[in-house]
Amino acid sequence: MKPDLRTTWKREILVGDGAMGTYLYQLGFPVGISYEEFNLLRPDVIGDIHRRYLDAGARLLETNTFSANYYKLSKFGLEAKVEDINRAAVRIAKQAAGDRAYVAGAVGSIRGGKRANVNAQELGSYFEQHIAALLTEGVDALLFETFYDLEEMRIALGRARKLTDIPVICQFAVDQIGRTLDGFTIPEAFGALVQEGADVLGFNCHSGPKGIMAVMAGVGGPLEVPMSVFPNAGLADYIDGEYVYGATPEYFGECARSFADLGARLIGGCCGTTPEHIAAMATALEGYAVAPLANETKLPEPRSSVAVTLKERPTTATAGIDGEDRDLSSLTELVKQRHTVIVELDPPRDLDIGKFMEGAAALKEAGVDALTLADNSLAVTRMSNMALGHLVQSQLGLRPLVHIACRDRNLIGTQSHMMGFDALGIDHVLAVTGDPARFGDLPGASSVYDLTSFEIIRMIKQLNDGISFSGKPLKQKAKFVVGAAFNPNVKHLHKAVERLEKKIASGADYIMTQPVYDRELIVAIKQATAHLDVPIFIGIMPLASGKNAEYLHNEVPGIQLSDDVRKRMEGLQGEEGRAMGVEIAKELLDTAMEHFNGIYLMTPFMFYEMNVALMNYVREKSKPSSAHLSRFT
Repeated sequence: MKPDLRTTWKREILVGDGAMGTYLYQLGFPVGISYEEFNLLRPDVIGDIHRRYLDAGARLLETNTFSANYYKLSKFGLEAKVEDINRAAVRIAKQAAGDRAYVAGAVGSIRGGKRANVNAQELGSYFEQHIAALLTEGVDALLFETFYDLEEMRIALGRARKLTDIPVICQFAVDQIGRTLDGFTIPEAFGALVQEGADVLGFNCHSGPKGIMAVMAGVGGPLEVPMSVFPNAGLADYIDGEYVYGATPEYFGECARSFADLGARLIGGCCGTTPEHIAAMATALEGYAVAPLANETKLPEPRSSVAVTLKERPTTATAGIDGEDRDLSSLTELVKQRHTVIVELDPPRDLDIGKFMEGAAALKEAGVDALTLADNSLAVTRMSNMALGHLVQSQLGLRPLVHIACRDRNLIGTQSHMMGFDALGIDHVLAVTGDPARFGDLPGASSVYDLTSFEIIRMIKQLNDGISFSGKPLKQKAKFVVGAAFNPNVKHLHKAVERLEKKIASGADYIMTQPVYDRELIVAIKQATAHLDVPIFIGIMPLASGKNAEYLHNEVPGIQLSDDVRKRMEGLQGEEGRAMGVEIAKELLDTAMEHFNGIYLMTPFMFYEMNVALMNYVREKSKPSSAHLSRFT
């Protein structure tokens, strides 16, 4: 007999299992099919996966039933098999678990972030049918996962409590913003669910460990109920036709104790995790002594926003890095003459632009040649870069360089957007594909992708010929200078350069790289791109802390840190961490400026002072002789 589950997770850490769907994908099973039907068609495969997680150290197995509800199964013509699929899933999991592990019936969100696609009455019916089938075979608990709004979670929990008193685990996928999609703070949502009978509260999916840690820290202290965490293995990257998750098992092992320190009693993995990730966490948690739970749930009041009034700023141009007035010609012309610096400053996620404008003004004063603004990077909703680009240009006299992503706009919206930039006199753009919407703060949003990065470059340049996307003539020609993104942090640099050549053939005028943290790689990039006749701006982003370094290395696609950099940043935080981050960035600049005239600085967490310091360093180091650099790349 296994101990009572409610007692178990109050006195020890219970290790959960990892992904099912993405693991099946990694094992070679195609997407676009119902993995839940495997409970009937391939019970041997599902049972084997359960056993792999069990052998790795998992002591709670989830049934293969995340989407085994009427609504989701109907898309495959399987709506009549809801009960059969769920009952088979429980039998498979229980046979694998034996007395070694608990079995939780997995119940996934039906809305999936699309708040209007299924009404409350339908949700209640679908959840009740799903839960009843799981209960028939005797699961030890129910696990509600990847929910985005409190309303849907309350409906599911209400139907569960109507049918059973077994433990219920409630997990949200909201780590980017710390609120549910229907507007509740996490403390508010947790408080409501405790009152309605939830036994464990937590988070899963969406991004990776760091995002979940951040929102856990905002809960406001220990709860009277245990917490659970099942993070993704970072964000997925699409490489050579396959989705790949970058967070390693070793990284998950390091994060496991941090989760436990923040109050987690059930720790597992979601998308991209494997038995190796679970084994690393199980090993790291051996012998961990848990702290007692709080006597009562702490629900802190939401923080009040502070209004910031913008100061009047002069609009006259300031000196560039060479001490002369900023040359307002194209960056591609400017970079031929001297070291030219672009600094990225992210638009805010809220309506307060005070910090952003203060940072932009400070960077202008430091002599940057352009301020670049991303287009909802990582698919997280931010203020329009068109609006902020116009303010930077009109109020500060600073050149904006705006990103435009293929993700958010169809052909109509993209051309309209570009016409708006032209009307505002914003003529420097960076064309990017854009991260899929499902990884951002509105996972139910559509990813459009009418255009590839190659096509959007070509079509923007077509506007320069006075030709619209439809082929009709326009009354005048645009004057866009179009950049393309380049990720050199890959195993085979020559393949990345071949892709870059295609972007240049499509019309790219300059290149901006992902951040590079290896001086040898900078030299390798120079050698691999020496034949190209467009300028390259080498990306450098100062690290803010040791945790920031590990997050970038393990969870963000396209960024790899050297072992030396990670070791130097290890354990550092606050001013000490930022100081080391600036020092490392200066060393990278030493090499970058030797080989490239183009420098692209990225600003972490709005710490624009770090890039002001780096800009001053570039100013001091820059010499008139920099113009001799071969092909100014």
